[in-house]
Amino acid sequence: MSLKEQISQDTKAAMKARDKQRLGTLRLLGAAIKQREVDDRVELSDDDITAIITKMIKQRKDSAEQYQQAGRTELAEQENYEISVLQAYLPEPLSEAELDAVIQATINETGASSMADMGVVMNALRPKIAGRADMGVASAKIRALLS
Repeated sequence: MSLKEQISQDTKAAMKARDKQRLGTLRLLGAAIKQREVDDRVELSDDDITAIITKMIKQRKDSAEQYQQAGRTELAEQENYEISVLQAYLPEPLSEAELDAVIQATINETGASSMADMGVVMNALRPKIAGRADMGVASAKIRALLS
């Protein structure tokens, strides 16, 4: 079953269960997917949907942090709940050791030897870890290895 079908089924289940909070999050996700399909005039793959989910999680983390700093804990809790719902649709995250191994293998594949090659390594790494690791963390590890 595709990720899009799974999200659709979970939306229907949330409706039947009258889980308004989860339903709202799933509807936002469905709307984002539909919007991208209409804009690009394509049927999105699971990888494309994973990218949308990753972007939505990043936005919610930023919002939750800002709400927390402003003392709006109820809004921060809502954002954190939405993050937990969205994360259920991402693939299993890579462990620290697995991420290090993938980064090292990518550096070896690309033949990178200096910071000038960082962009090449990042472009080769992005599809391998999409949705499974934070690109910011990966970038810092690559920078440390190439320095």
